[in-house]
Amino acid sequence: MIGRLRGILVSKQPPWLLIDVGGVGYELEAPMSTIYDLPPTGKEVTLLTHYAVKEDSVALYGFMHEAERALFRNLQKVSGIGAKISLAVLSGVSTADFARLVQAGDVVALTKIPGIGKKTAERMVVELRDRVDGMGISLPGMTGKAAAPVDPAGEATVALQQLGYKPAEVTRLVQKVAAEGDTAESIIRKALRAALGS
Repeated sequence: MIGRLRGILVSKQPPWLLIDVGGVGYELEAPMSTIYDLPPTGKEVTLLTHYAVKEDSVALYGFMHEAERALFRNLQKVSGIGAKISLAVLSGVSTADFARLVQAGDVVALTKIPGIGKKTAERMVVELRDRVDGMGISLPGMTGKAAAPVDPAGEATVALQQLGYKPAEVTRLVQKVAAEGDTAESIIRKALRAALGS
């Protein structure tokens, strides 16, 4: 099992990352919460990982903080939630905010995360309420210090669609929040906040 990687960040195309570790390129999927905290490409990065083997695929997921990885793993223990929805949760809300929503039983706020319907949100509250305390959930503030991409709005649009948002909704969100000089990460962060109504 691969539990951690340290190497050079070669590329980041949300939600995908490529890390060169001693000449071997590892492709990982990562939530936006991790992507916000990544250094610029060409710099060294250390990520905690979750290695998933399925009948027809092998996948590697990367996380900047242990709380993110713990939540990712715990979310998948809830019936009906897989890796895609777990990444959407981590991309749409911080681990601390997620813990607060679950503790408060705020099903309405949870359903604003792409891929989470009312029944899934209710299952999450019931099945995770006791677990969130034991996950050690608390994160420092996010910092997005990425190099500006060629087309930040286009990159943000693709990333949001990969997170499960519908194209029409993505277009509306990006047009609403994008400002001159914003990075893709900044646009994505603002769009996710707007989608959650915070």
